[in-house]
Amino acid sequence: MSKLKELRTPVFWAEGHPGKLNREGWVIEVSGFCANPRTFTWQELVALPKSIADARLTSVTRFSVRGRWGGVKVADLLNAVQAGPEIQYIRFWSYRMIYDTAIPMEVALRDRTLLAYEFDGELLDEDYGGPVRGFCPYLWGYKSAKSVVKIELMDRYLSGFWEQRGYPDDALITAGKVRDMNEGGRLRPIPNGEVIRFLDE
Repeated sequence: MSKLKELRTPVFWAEGHPGKLNREGWVIEVSGFCANPRTFTWQELVALPKSIADARLTSVTRFSVRGRWGGVKVADLLNAVQAGPEIQYIRFWSYRMIYDTAIPMEVALRDRTLLAYEFDGELLDEDYGGPVRGFCPYLWGYKSAKSVVKIELMDRYLSGFWEQRGYPDDALITAGKVRDMNEGGRLRPIPNGEVIRFLDE
């Protein structure tokens, strides 16, 4: 059983669970405003320098889970494809090309924005967005697209799956209470912004 499952982290696929996916055959296409568009295989992705982000994934449905997320910095991926100066937004597409979401370039370049394939040293399974998912602790979790197959480098913003259904485009985390899955789902208050601390600490 994975650590995320042990913590009883909710499993949620807006477009339907994809079932078993082929990790060894996984590819991610990176295209758009870049000098070197390319497709990364699973083997090429894990061969890139790995970064660890000790951070929280916080869902707009009001749960938050902390761990050591391992993967490749989105900034490193952008360097590998020679991202162009006109890029304003990075758009992620999930498996089956139904779910998409975009984040600002400024957020994509932050240290803990990753293409993640591990949680606490374990490979991510399909329940939690494996083989490779977006991980952006600075915004609500719907910006951390699961099972990413395509990344578009864009000069403008386009609303994604949930944004077209009424979720805020900026996805800024707002104050309130969330279930801390690391504490058995205990309700804890948070301030605005990335969940780094709780107000009851």
